[in-house]
Amino acid sequence: MLILAIESASGQVGCAVGGHEGVLASAHSGQGRRHAEALGPQIDFVRRQAGIELTELGAVAVDVGPGLYTGLRVGIVAGISMAYALGIPVIGVSSLDLLAFPARWTSRLIVSALDARRGELFVAMFRKVPGGIQRVVDPRVCSPADLASELEVTEERSLLVGDGALRYQEVFGGIRGVELAEQGLANPSARALVQLAHARAMREEFVRPWELEPVYLRRPDAEINWTTREGGA
Repeated sequence: MLILAIESASGQVGCAVGGHEGVLASAHSGQGRRHAEALGPQIDFVRRQAGIELTELGAVAVDVGPGLYTGLRVGIVAGISMAYALGIPVIGVSSLDLLAFPARWTSRLIVSALDARRGELFVAMFRKVPGGIQRVVDPRVCSPADLASELEVTEERSLLVGDGALRYQEVFGGIRGVELAEQGLANPSARALVQLAHARAMREEFVRPWELEPVYLRRPDAEINWTTREGGA
């Protein structure tokens, strides 16, 4: 089964095509908030690079968050629209799973930390298991200081991945046993999305397009700003 993967939860937007033979083509770009402008050409590019037609797709995989509200909505709407048009199912995968999956080689506790803006992080924790990773702490919102305190108390050897870990590296850098991953693991990857989605497709873990639910964990910044302004007034 061929899968189109769409990832747009962070400052980077990307897509990839692949299946049981692995990732056939992928594209990623970081253009600020221009996710909507970048995604369409990227999809056409990876389709041509993979040498396929969209009608050959068997499913669409989408990063469902948590992440930045506008970018997340762009990817989810695009994925749902394509699934409707092609009459194929959807697979939703968490952005924090996508951050952790490329680090599955480590024996350390994997801590995904995505920058949530407003001085907060979207966080989840994982361990390596045969064939991949297993989530051991569910996604949540917390401050960098709270996460640092938690890691200090546990005293477990940990690997922090994600742009949130890099943005607040001064908070985590001095904690014993904590390692910060490189820039290459800063953003969720559409390539990882193909791999995780293919495993779920083999287990037939599909949803219908209208059943796909984004994971926000927090109200959109625009709504928070409006509420704050009204409260101040």
